[in-house]
Amino acid sequence: MTGHDHPVTHPTELVARAADLARDGERRILGIAGEPGAGKSTLAVTLVAALGGGAVYVPMDGFHLARAELVRLGRAERKGAPDTFDVGGYVALLRRLRTRGEPVVWAPAFHRDLEEPVAGSIAVPAGVPLVITEGNYLLHDHGGWEAVRPLLDEAWFLDVDRGLRLERLAARHRAHGRDAEAAYRWARGTDERNAELVRTTAARADHVLRPAG
Repeated sequence: MTGHDHPVTHPTELVARAADLARDGERRILGIAGEPGAGKSTLAVTLVAALGGGAVYVPMDGFHLARAELVRLGRAERKGAPDTFDVGGYVALLRRLRTRGEPVVWAPAFHRDLEEPVAGSIAVPAGVPLVITEGNYLLHDHGGWEAVRPLLDEAWFLDVDRGLRLERLAARHRAHGRDAEAAYRWARGTDERNAELVRTTAARADHVLRPAG
């Protein structure tokens, strides 16, 4: 699948696209992929707010492995890489959401103040037609992630200037306890290595969205 490039001129355009997905009332899943710091969660939250009760936001980051488990596996310094998530759990949740067979499905969220996933944080009632999920690896095609793309009715890739992304990432890391030097190193080290992988998946999106200007 080849992504089609679209400059993002105004959020209302994206709200209209998202609303069209579930206009018939059937359950649809919209996936938003992109590199770390691209603004995926901000876009997802904006869409859900604009659509009112017609959409629920379910982040991929709720499937981060717990820090204690990352330490045990020797992966703590690579947190955010594909193998630091419970991809099987994420795929299973997407399948439950697609079937719409339960009155409510409870999804996990990632709490940045704790730096840990927390189960049962997000309620997805059966009556909500659109689920918006976002994350780095929605379009990745190895290590179990290849099962995600077929479960998405539409996938967008958010492509943002590298400098802006790095600024956002460093600020995020500082806000959650890292000093300026450590935040800089993580943004340009671990985050950027993950970004290089994520960037290769853009062609699997239906639309590649680039902020205007």
